[in-house]
Amino acid sequence: MAGARIFILTDLEGATLVTRWDQTRAGQTRAGEATPESLRQARSMLTGDVNAVIDGILDEDPEAEIVVWDGHGCGGINSDEFHPRAWLIPRGPTGMAMYLLDKYDAMFFVGQHAMANTEGAVLCHTYSSTTVEYHKLNGRYSGEFSEHAYMAGEAGIAVVFISGDDKAVAEAQQVVPGIVGAAVKRGVDRQVAICMGEGLARELLREKAREAAGLIGEIEPSALEGPYEHEVRVTAEGNVQKYEARGYKIVDAFTAVKRAETLRDLFSYWM
Repeated sequence: MAGARIFILTDLEGATLVTRWDQTRAGQTRAGEATPESLRQARSMLTGDVNAVIDGILDEDPEAEIVVWDGHGCGGINSDEFHPRAWLIPRGPTGMAMYLLDKYDAMFFVGQHAMANTEGAVLCHTYSSTTVEYHKLNGRYSGEFSEHAYMAGEAGIAVVFISGDDKAVAEAQQVVPGIVGAAVKRGVDRQVAICMGEGLARELLREKAREAAGLIGEIEPSALEGPYEHEVRVTAEGNVQKYEARGYKIVDAFTAVKRAETLRDLFSYWM
């Protein structure tokens, strides 16, 4: 599709050579003190991954309009290294920019991680590695990828590409048949992965992004039949009461449930 409008959602945990919590957070972590340098290096890795994906898209479609939303909590993109041919929605005190999706032809995920409790997945979690035990959507375990992919599908937008570790790619392939995946590392444990070198990873990302751009219009949007029920289970460190303000019913000391007719209403607190 020439001149496609493409929306890229990023996260930091799935970026090339990122394997530790202290690379993804500012301040104290379970693994120790996260330094500004470790976080900037990780952001540089993600920014390079994003730039390689943008290059791949432009290889296939030189007229593409590409908008990148920095989806990592404390920010994952170094703006001074960002690609000159794309647009950026920097991370800030705003909700998820998913309401923009109806303006685009396809969605790409770069730097994605697997959902909480995925065996052998590096840095796996669902929104919080410390306060969320799991999410379920219509009775099935769900993660950040599937919830966003179904929201995109409700807007008629297909997700055509994902990069991250091999477990994140496998998770995405269960949700979106035919999605193009670029696994830049093989997860071994929560903070252990066998990683591609930077050069090899960027070659893979560019190649796979070009392939995905060529499939826009062929991969179908992900569909999940409503009505919808979303269950959140928090850990002992979490606060289930905060979900009440987001429209959830508190079921017990650790569980909250929300029901809605549309995914946009279900996840309205992201908007």
